[in-house]
Amino acid sequence: MKSPFIVAAAALILLTLPEEHIARAAELNVLSGNGGRAAVKELCTQFERASGHKLNVRFEVNAELKRKVIAGEAFDVAIGNPPVIEDLIKAGKIAPGTYADVGSAGLGVAVRAGTPKPDIGTADAFKRALLNVKSVAFPGEGASGIYFVKLTERLGIAEEMKPKFRPMPAGDTVEIVARGEADMVVVIASRIADVPGVDLLGPIPAELQTSIGIAAAISSDTKEPDAAKALIRFLTAPEAAPVLRAKGLTPPPR
Repeated sequence: MKSPFIVAAAALILLTLPEEHIARAAELNVLSGNGGRAAVKELCTQFERASGHKLNVRFEVNAELKRKVIAGEAFDVAIGNPPVIEDLIKAGKIAPGTYADVGSAGLGVAVRAGTPKPDIGTADAFKRALLNVKSVAFPGEGASGIYFVKLTERLGIAEEMKPKFRPMPAGDTVEIVARGEADMVVVIASRIADVPGVDLLGPIPAELQTSIGIAAAISSDTKEPDAAKALIRFLTAPEAAPVLRAKGLTPPPR
């Protein structure tokens, strides 16, 4: 049985696509940052079912996504941190007027499933938890990782933490903890969603928190602008909000 969201989304797509494009399935290349991976995978799967279009989705750390697009890699839709999308607009790689906010999340903390769960509820507790673990993974080039390293400086523990740091490729940031190769991960909370073998401790304390956005936009060179626009509408439709929340993202105000 199709979920109510898929049914509603299918109707949305049919209403917004030009009639001549409804019967023809398009194939879209989607480049996405890793921060919203769980939500993007789920929504793209639902879009394929609802629309009949085929999506080739590849995840990269945002910095690498930007480098590849600037170097000329072909894509139809890009999903990434707003500064990355904005830089691609300036570089002429994104079609004007296609930028759309998808959601946002703060930093979350996870440990290997079944291991003790330290208290991170206050700034002091979070600081103690960091000092008490042997290793902490984070995305080496990701926005959340850059923020986390600066946060340890703010907390006055940067020197103590340096031997514990495990800067990782974005595709392995949480998984390394699931394998037991790092004790803790600090990363955008939505990246932790759907990764087996880890327990989410929760968000970092509010007074230390930040908000990392995820946006989508369309390539200036896409050969499938109508299907790409339909995907953007799908990702940002009110019906997508339950999926975004379930995967750790807060939808933007509509």
